[in-house]
Amino acid sequence: MPRSSLWRLTVPPLENGDRLTRFEFERRYSAMPKLKKAELIEGTVYMASPLRFEPHAEPHARVITWLGVYQAMTPGVRVGDNPTVRLDLDNEPQPDAVLLIDAQSSGRCLTTSRYASTHLSQDGYVEGAPELVAEIAASSATVDLGDKKRAYRRNGIQEYLVWQVFEQRIDWFHLEAGEYINLHPDAAGVIQSRVFPGLWLDQSALLSGDMQQVLSVLQAGVNSIEHQAFVQQLAQAVQSDE
Repeated sequence: MPRSSLWRLTVPPLENGDRLTRFEFERRYSAMPKLKKAELIEGTVYMASPLRFEPHAEPHARVITWLGVYQAMTPGVRVGDNPTVRLDLDNEPQPDAVLLIDAQSSGRCLTTSRYASTHLSQDGYVEGAPELVAEIAASSATVDLGDKKRAYRRNGIQEYLVWQVFEQRIDWFHLEAGEYINLHPDAAGVIQSRVFPGLWLDQSALLSGDMQQVLSVLQAGVNSIEHQAFVQQLAQAVQSDE
């Protein structure tokens, strides 16, 4: 038997509800290559059930499309789909989507946050708190709005978007003075990010699946003066680091 197989036999499998350190969590996760998704939230292991198309996969794709188009129009910003995030010693979530300022663009030095810049580790994982995290909350709503929300707030994730699929509701939280406050839509039903200028969302259109309207509103956002200034700021940050 190959040595790697013998090693896996000596590593206990991950189980829902296990209480582990982040290092032990990673050790067991690495020994289960067929496992698609597991998270460590406040020291407890959560393992996702197989994901159905309508309650999760389709909303997930809509959010990724929206964030991906914004990233394409905003050099210096990166988007990730289901990345593992080494947040702290008790938390290693795998958010549905993250949007972050690339470390080369100076990351959080462009913001007013006191937290350190997000970066990629040598083994390719996200370390630190991305500027924005999005979660599709179906069966996971209790965790997403409970322990996970507290962990994200404590670690300084500046914006946290939660789409509660069954309730047909989107909450977009912004970190202010150490607490999450809800961002509210304007008279036109559009929510605007306070961290990523031009990241505008027509929440009703997203909920109904009208992606043409979602992208039309986003296009208006990336055409705004605020977005143009943000892109220039990111470019200047790169030049200053060279």
